[in-house]
Amino acid sequence: MLGAAAQSFSLFGYKATTMEQVAKIANVGKGTIYTFFDTKEQLFDEILHGVISEMKTIIEREVDHRKPFFDNLFRVLDSLLEFRGEHELLIKLSQEVRDFGTPQSQEAMSRVEGVILGYMEKEVRFAVEQHEIRECDPSVVAFLMLKMYVALTSEWNKQHQETLTKAEIRQHFRLFLEEGLSVK
Repeated sequence: MLGAAAQSFSLFGYKATTMEQVAKIANVGKGTIYTFFDTKEQLFDEILHGVISEMKTIIEREVDHRKPFFDNLFRVLDSLLEFRGEHELLIKLSQEVRDFGTPQSQEAMSRVEGVILGYMEKEVRFAVEQHEIRECDPSVVAFLMLKMYVALTSEWNKQHQETLTKAEIRQHFRLFLEEGLSVK
């Protein structure tokens, strides 16, 4: 039943998914769905919880504290971006946010971003404690890093014909965040 719900939300988005569609895809009566979930919101929340759990598994798999902070950061961000780009539900929710601004889709994407920011904050804090990077506000740095990464991987392509490679993105990250622009 959860698979059918995930399929429906992925195909139609939050706004257009109905409990009837989920029941039809699951090949069960609508009453069966309501036995387990009182509302579409509860069902959607369960699906989103699964997606967020998958993201956390990716983060745990990619982080190796024996490696430098920026290496971990790039591995995690690359893996999460790939996951987000291949996960049909996240693609559909992003489209729905862009096209309709559906509050539930906005909230879902905000929760997804929150998971990423939470990981990054924790890792920035760890890097400061390990003296890999200087003292800073981890929440501000995590926010800026994520926005810079999204800008270079997604937004850049909307304004420019050439796509930046992963190596170029890393080079700019290192320039701005690891080395800084000022001449020393």
